[in-house]
Amino acid sequence: MTPSPDAARPVSPKDAFVTVYGRKPVLEALGDPALVVDKVVLAEGVDREAVRTFTAAARARGLELQRASAQRVKVLAGNGRQDQGVLADVVAPRMRPLEHFLDDLGRDGEQADARVLVLDGLTNPSNVGMILRSATGAGLEGVLLPRRGAPSIDPLVVKASAGVAFRAPVLRARTAADGLAALAEAGFVLFGLDGPAEASLFDAELPGRVALVVGGETDGLTDAVRAELHGTVTIPLAPGVESLNAACAATVACFELARRRG
Repeated sequence: MTPSPDAARPVSPKDAFVTVYGRKPVLEALGDPALVVDKVVLAEGVDREAVRTFTAAARARGLELQRASAQRVKVLAGNGRQDQGVLADVVAPRMRPLEHFLDDLGRDGEQADARVLVLDGLTNPSNVGMILRSATGAGLEGVLLPRRGAPSIDPLVVKASAGVAFRAPVLRARTAADGLAALAEAGFVLFGLDGPAEASLFDAELPGRVALVVGGETDGLTDAVRAELHGTVTIPLAPGVESLNAACAATVACFELARRRG
């Protein structure tokens, strides 16, 4: 895809950076030369050893350590219990708003193929991290992670993804239903993974431009998302197994989409 100049399409920091918090995760991010760190913020009132440690680590990356109130750090991190008074914003080069992805896809031709996985109502950060890893490994063009109704990409998600979350093709929309409506308007055919569905994922006709939705761990697909779907498919299981874990089901789906593309 041909990217557009960033200046022409301003992006919210929440759609451009992964915010890492906690002393060990931040030091790991600063120590990884493959990552681009935008800023490091340390809370006022932390111990002197932390000040020395993070000042040195930031300087080694050519950054000036920023200071803020402990409350401000909690707000920026979004997790007051585990921020430990420090956070870093890491550039996520493949994360962008869904509308930017669709704009770029259109520039490649109206019928350009693309495979997108959509997360609907997942609550377990470990599942989200593993799904990001699988989708990236399978070469999917995007994973729609809505701003509402899904975990943010935090240290738990990053850890479960084995670090792949920083580089995953994450697409952002307000909700999964909003994202699906935009995908449908752009010519995507929308399918949901659903245990009771009659059609098998492996036999269903899937077009080149397709979005496949993975529902939440407990309740599956939400009603708002079901209303947007063109159909549902299931992963056939041997007798005695009721369902797969959401991350396992998503992994099967990702590589089936990859196999279809050849």
